[in-house]
Order: sequence, then structure tokens, then C-alpha cells
Amino acid sequence: MRLLHTSDWHLGHTLYDVSREAEHGAFLEWLLDTLEAQAVDALLVAGDIFDTANPSAEAQAAWYQFIAKARRRLPRLDVVVIGGNHDSAARLDAPDPLFAALGVKVVGGLPRAGGVLDLERLLVPVHDAKGHVGAWVAAVPYLRPSDLPPVREEVGDRLVAGVRAVYEEVLEAARLRRRPGQALVAMGHCYMTGSELSELSERKILGGNQHALPVELFPEDVAYAALGHLHKAQRVGGREGVRYSGSPLPLSLSEANYRHQVLVVDLKDGVLEGVEPVPVPRRAEMVRVPARDAATLEEVVGLLEALPAMEEGVPDWRRPYLEVCVSLPRPEPALRLKVEKALEGRAARLVKLTPAYTGTGGALAEARPGLSLRERTPEDVFRARYARDYEEPPTEGLLEAFHTLLTQVQEDAS
Repeated sequence: MRLLHTSDWHLGHTLYDVSREAEHGAFLEWLLDTLEAQAVDALLVAGDIFDTANPSAEAQAAWYQFIAKARRRLPRLDVVVIGGNHDSAARLDAPDPLFAALGVKVVGGLPRAGGVLDLERLLVPVHDAKGHVGAWVAAVPYLRPSDLPPVREEVGDRLVAGVRAVYEEVLEAARLRRRPGQALVAMGHCYMTGSELSELSERKILGGNQHALPVELFPEDVAYAALGHLHKAQRVGGREGVRYSGSPLPLSLSEANYRHQVLVVDLKDGVLEGVEPVPVPRRAEMVRVPARDAATLEEVVGLLEALPAMEEGVPDWRRPYLEVCVSLPRPEPALRLKVEKALEGRAARLVKLTPAYTGTGGALAEARPGLSLRERTPEDVFRARYARDYEEPPTEGLLEAFHTLLTQVQEDAS
């Protein structure tokens, strides 16, 4: 049978206050086409459907419209979704009766009944092209510390041990239901050892990276583990069958060079046959000027004026996102104005303007060490603070303005 693994959609996400709604809409349409073209039997979405626990009406509409379209176009497709750390478990679980009638399984939070795990909700049979059960999915959502069972003090890290206990119980129950030829598949939204974290857009979860989970959480009889949370697609611990699919869109400028994709997973006779990454088309590029480090304002203006011109008929949401990094040896009060003027008629849209200060970056005490604050004149303090940011010394005009303000303050205080 064939699975498609994706995660971290973050519907409702904005990049520096720019809505990603149209990009997400294009991805979801592409995903429907890909599910059909690849003859996928089951779709696994490993958490972070939404960007926040309280998503906008537009983000929720995109989610429900996708489910409705998937059911109309692919009536036999099994859909299994788990909640992530950005999602509200209660919000995802609320429409469960409706989703159940549609044959869609959503597990927003860890379900319990009478104090024990509700295994009927956590174990999901998925079917092959002939309608036979081809795999059992252990659909474990993002686990918060309050979800974890108590463990013995001598086990070491209690959070890791608690997560291990949950997975062991669910996987063991799946083994009891599995029949020969059926695969054992796990889902999780977590941070695991041996993986790369994008510091700018992924939250450290389960109490921080010191609680990263070991790949041994998924024994060798687990044919495939579909993971979410990390936005960079990657294997875990060198295991071909333990993977993060990564996010379908770059969710920060630092993710511009990631290969965003979904994973098509083939299972045969209960074991993993192969994993094929399918690249997600980039609808809006991300550009940095200069490509690395920073450049002077004059150099940056030249680079911006050389960017491609805006094409007629291209919608705004398809225009490249632009980050500009300018080296500043001196103050530039009209920095943004000059950058925006250079961008007139260009296709790229400025979303981030980053000044790179060329000063010492040192503390006041590092300037003329040995002098106490009482021994420093106001001009000494001003010069030291200015040197922290700027390589060049303050101009005579700036010093004159400083002394004018200083005199006014002293006169007002007398």
C-alpha cells in the first residue's frame, strides 16, 4: 500500500505580517492533485495543522475545505491526522463525530477513557487499494507533560520515560491487532535526538532539547514512523523509516534553502519498500540582498536596482519575499526610504530590513577601562555608546546636537 506523509502546514501563518493564505491554498490544491496522481491509499498529517491554538476563520475554512475536497475527489482515501504543539487539541477534536462519519481520523490530544488510554481512538486501520487493512497506525499526538503517566524515580529522565511508556502501550496494542502482511506505522509530533532544529521558527518542546527523544522509541518492527515538528525534512538516527517530512512552505527566512516536500511511502507485506520525496512547488521565492553577510548602503542599492522588474499580471502573493541586510558604519536616518526607492518597479517585496552595525559591540566599561562612571563626562558616555554600534566616530554636527540637548537638560534640572 502507499502512504503520503506530510506535516507542519501552519495554516494561518504570516511572515512579517504578510498573509500566507494564498500560498497555503496553492499547496493544498497541489496536495490533492498529488494524492490522486500518486494513487495514495492513506494520507498521514503529523501535526501543526494550524499556526496558533486560536486560528483565524480563514485558516479553519482552508482546513475544512481541504477535507471536503479530498473526500469528494478520493472517496476511498484514508486520512489520519494528529495534533501538534501549535494546535489546540480541543479544537481539532471538536468535530470528531462529523469527521468520523466522513471516514477521517483526527486525534488532537491524547484521549483517555476512565483514566486509561482510549486505544480505539489511537489505533487506526488504513486500507490498501483492494480495501483490505494494509497497516495499523499508532496515531499518537503531541504529548504534553500533563499527558504522561507517572514513572519510577530511578528511570532517569521522567519526561522521556513517560513518552516511552505511552508509545510502548499503544504500539503493543497495535501488535495485538495486526495480522500477517499488515504493517505497523507510528505517528508522532516531537523532537528527537540526531535531528536538526530551525531555531527561528520551531519551539523547543517537551521541556526543551535536553528532553529530545531517542530513535529507539520506535522499535525495528515499526515499518514507518511519520513525524512532525521539525521543518527541515530529514531521517532520524540514520533510519530510513523514521522521518520528518518537513513543512511544505518555508516558515521563516532562515528556511529559504530547505527542500520542502512530502514523502510517498510504499509498504509491501508489512515492511517498508521505499520512501520517495516529492518536492512541493515554491510559489513565492525568498531573496536575500546581499546573498550572504551584509553590504554597504551603496552596494545594496546597486544590487536592488538590478533585481528583476515586476511582471504585469503576477499577483502580489507570488512576488518574492525580500530581506535586505545593510552594513552601517554611521547612522542612516533615511535607510528605509533609500531602500524602498531602489525597489520601485522591482518584483521583490521588502519584508525585513536588517541593519548590521559595525561598531565594537562592547559594553561601556570596556571603553577606557579603569574609569568609574563618576569619572566619565556625558560626552565620554555618548561616544562609548556610539562606538558600540558604529565604526566611524560621531560627526561634529551630531556632537553639537548632543551638547545642545545636554545643556537644555541641565538647565531644566537647575
